[in-house]
Amino acid sequence: MQDTLRKMLHAGIGAFSMTREKASQIVNELVQKGQVNQEEAGAFIDDLIKKGEQEREALKQNIKGEVLQTTQNLGLVTREELNQLEARVAALEKTLGKS
Repeated sequence: MQDTLRKMLHAGIGAFSMTREKASQIVNELVQKGQVNQEEAGAFIDDLIKKGEQEREALKQNIKGEVLQTTQNLGLVTREELNQLEARVAALEKTLGKS
């Protein structure tokens, strides 16, 4: 299950990630077509990269929320809850003289 969720996350992030090289290529094509002037090109590339990062972060947060909601709906414990239970069991074992 965790591996599947990881793959979904990476696939989604891949869809929104844009390298500076790819952004430059797109902007150069727009410059050649006269849709963007040379002075605007640098800012346009930075804007494309920034928006890609924002989209990626938004997707990551959405997936995280969905996973948390699904975990709660299924009644699964979180890593934090498991750690707390392990600590309680260890404390009880110590109290009872078991190590």
